[in-house]
Amino acid sequence: MRIAFVVFNGITFLDFIGFYDVIYRLNLFEETKGTTWDICGLSEEVSDELGLAIKVNKIHPDLSEYDMVYVPGGKGTRRLRFDEEFVSWLRTAERVPYKVSVCTGALLLGAAGMLREKHATTNPNAYELLKPYCKELVRARIVKDGQTITAGGVATSIDLALYIVGLLVNHQAVETVKQQIDYPYSAQEIVEISK
Repeated sequence: MRIAFVVFNGITFLDFIGFYDVIYRLNLFEETKGTTWDICGLSEEVSDELGLAIKVNKIHPDLSEYDMVYVPGGKGTRRLRFDEEFVSWLRTAERVPYKVSVCTGALLLGAAGMLREKHATTNPNAYELLKPYCKELVRARIVKDGQTITAGGVATSIDLALYIVGLLVNHQAVETVKQQIDYPYSAQEIVEISK
């Protein structure tokens, strides 16, 4: 599996790092050994609202080459959803099997037209912003509609990644990762739309 982590200025880094710290462990399991990832953006470096910066290792890649595209949230999403260069780039992920977001990353998937026929969620503080972009807003922690998976606010990034480990591997793998990261919690409010 090849994963594209989409990053941008104004990102909330916990949205990214909470997911990343769990999902890279897919390589521990036979079913998902060989998983690779790239940190993808439109510039060599991105920073959060406080100025903390990270390097991007793939600038403006064709996102259609990946199996999963992960879009975190952050204050920058409010502006980026109207940025035609960014939204057009994100649209290159339209045929990617798994489209995943946490927090207000859903606004970016929505702006790119990927939630039009989907049930979706986001940070509870941004429910009203998401409504115009999706078929139906679902007030839940994680919503899976087909292979599009959206999740709630910031700390949900860990629950979301664990959910995906369960989806791609199995429940025992989830328990193994939870032990490794000393995470005693279980996600509540998971909605799966059957298709």
